Amino acid sequence: MVQPSTLQKYALFGGLLEEQIENIMPLMKEEKYNPEEFLIIEGKANDKILFLLEGHVAVTKRDIVLAHFGEGEAIGEMEVLDVMPAIASIKALSQVKAMSISNKALREIYKLDVKTFSLIIMNLARDLSRRLRKMDERMAESPVLI
Repeated sequence: MVQPSTLQKYALFGGLLEEQIENIMPLMKEEKYNPEEFLIIEGKANDKILFLLEGHVAVTKRDIVLAHFGEGEAIGEMEVLDVMPAIASIKALSQVKAMSISNKALREIYKLDVKTFSLIIMNLARDLSRRLRKMDERMAESPVLI
């Protein structure tokens, strides 16, 4: 099992004390995926955030690779936050080990400790903001026909 001190160094858990992470660890689930296995499928419901501990994944939409993610990054947060079907698929490129936090677990974290919940949500918002900035930069670098 992953140690809380290990998780502290990653953005999703930024600002959380080791004790806070220990308190929510029972609400998280460890998951493993084989290469070529889908973690999330475009158009299907997804009710969990996956935090990558090991391995690499590709984000695809209509078979177009949009991004690659690896250790320390969170995926699936869009569907958890807006409760819509997955906008893209996530496929394992290697053996993947992840920790998941379900929608239900997020509600339990809220009940258990509002401060911990708030920090996790703020960290997710920051991560999404960083990704949006990268997408904006990519869009600005490539010609767009209107």
